[in-house]
Amino acid sequence: MRIGLIAEKVGMTQLFDDDGTQVPVTVLKVSPCTVVSLKSKDKDGYDAVQLGAKEGKEKHINKPQLGYFNKLGSKPFRILKEFRIDDPAGYTVGDVLDATHFSPGQLVDVTGRTKGKGFAGSMKRHGFGGLRATHGVSIVHRCHGSTGNRTLPGRVFKGKRMAGHMGDVNVTTLNLKVHSVDKEMGVVLVRGAVPGGKNGVVYIRDAIKSGVTL
Repeated sequence: MRIGLIAEKVGMTQLFDDDGTQVPVTVLKVSPCTVVSLKSKDKDGYDAVQLGAKEGKEKHINKPQLGYFNKLGSKPFRILKEFRIDDPAGYTVGDVLDATHFSPGQLVDVTGRTKGKGFAGSMKRHGFGGLRATHGVSIVHRCHGSTGNRTLPGRVFKGKRMAGHMGDVNVTTLNLKVHSVDKEMGVVLVRGAVPGGKNGVVYIRDAIKSGVTL
């Protein structure tokens, strides 16, 4: 498995293939990703490569992180991300990766943090139909109904779908096809939508289930 990249979601647009087919694409701005450190199975228990993106000023980096960068002998970065790979021997500290790491036509997985929706009811959060609009139902039209049984089990099962905090979780969208790559602009265009809002940080990596049809 190869290393992934750190990118920023710019937004969505549309392109047209040679036959006139309209293709919705998401524009991902890939910041130059620098290899900060290497993890080995002998020393750390696993093989991985740590990347840094978006160089930051020292005054904007907290002291623990600044001490970590000083220990590595690296300039400070605002974003750090580890990617587990099979063999990190092919990378050296200081290597810089750009958008050309990916090629048009390949499948990728994109991980991002979804938009936070705050506290949401069961109908919005889980798509419940709600209770009846008439025939004795009063006030509780948008409630989720019963939450459990009687004496047995005498509790609410874990995982019960109820009202609560919605969004603001990490989500990975699988098997998105790379439509095109612009090296000069550092942009990767992928077909379809990816999690998160505009200017959100996302992580792109080779598809781990490329042989699976979704």
